[in-house]
Amino acid sequence: MSVNRREALLMTGAAALLAGEAFAAEQPVKKLKVLILGGTGISGPHLVRKLRAAGHQLTLLNRGKRNPDLFKDVETLIGDRNGPLDVLKGRDWDVVVDNSGYFPRQLRTSTEILKDHTRHYIYVSSISAYADLTPPGIDEDYKLAELKDPDATEITGDNYGGLKAGCEKIVEQTFGERQAVIRPSYIVGPGDITDRFGYWPVRVARGGTMLAPGKPSDPIQFIDVRDMTDFMRACVERQIKGRYNLCNPPGAVTMGDLLETSKRISKSNASFVWAPQAFLEENKALDSGEIPIWAPPVGEQAGATLVSSARAVAQGLRFRDLEVTVKDTLAWHEQRPADQKARLRAGLTPEREAELLKKLQA
Repeated sequence: MSVNRREALLMTGAAALLAGEAFAAEQPVKKLKVLILGGTGISGPHLVRKLRAAGHQLTLLNRGKRNPDLFKDVETLIGDRNGPLDVLKGRDWDVVVDNSGYFPRQLRTSTEILKDHTRHYIYVSSISAYADLTPPGIDEDYKLAELKDPDATEITGDNYGGLKAGCEKIVEQTFGERQAVIRPSYIVGPGDITDRFGYWPVRVARGGTMLAPGKPSDPIQFIDVRDMTDFMRACVERQIKGRYNLCNPPGAVTMGDLLETSKRISKSNASFVWAPQAFLEENKALDSGEIPIWAPPVGEQAGATLVSSARAVAQGLRFRDLEVTVKDTLAWHEQRPADQKARLRAGLTPEREAELLKKLQA
């Protein structure tokens, strides 16, 4: 085991211990009025449950179309982020959590209405907001992506980062010290319908010979949605300010760790055929979401799995064991509707995997 890998593991364990002690030692917090813009996606339900269990008074704002019956006991205002949001006018909240803003025009509307009606604004952005992900150890002060078309109406792979960076800028300019920007990596765990993480444990559980990207020692980064929302709850209750990357420490988890852990938990007979980066690029397997979570350790994305989360760790971010995330992801997957289980949104189809394995083994 390399020194960097050993340090990362120690950092993860120490952070979990210290943060766990800190959370356990917290005194009862003041009950807050919290507005969540969204609340029914991947991270929203976890955050709603945590804040509700802590006794906070919640209000959700969304279109009422996704999981509309999820929180019948929570006040829900119907509104569209692309509309005027008049339903928010004349109301005050202690904290606003915005995890549904993707376009600067949406943030201009919500921040203008709420700037004098909340003490703290928390915006969920993304590590995609950085100008690039090439160097290792990118922290929260690294340069951000440029937004070439501020009036864009559609999200693409080319403008997503710039849109998020543009939204961040509006939040920071409007609220000054009264805001926090959360930049998560891949959000994983129960409820993650993107399947970018879940593909791997599900595929391993199926067994047989499977294609694996790169080398077992290649680092990967993600954030368990429950660790993310624990940190967000702390941001709400302590009104933490500033920018924070949310991802496991660089080098703490590798691709080999993920596959071997999945194999052990699912009691699978899977065997792994490791495909070099050059092979995956030659066969265009990296262009369409067929190889999720993993990023090439050489090239423009070399730093994508080595982002620093030290600032968030210092504020109490902690990390579940990989085994817990894998086990709970598999258990959640088994409860999904049959059509979702049959056709994952990310990863290789059986036909495509067989094609690549044949080429690779030849």
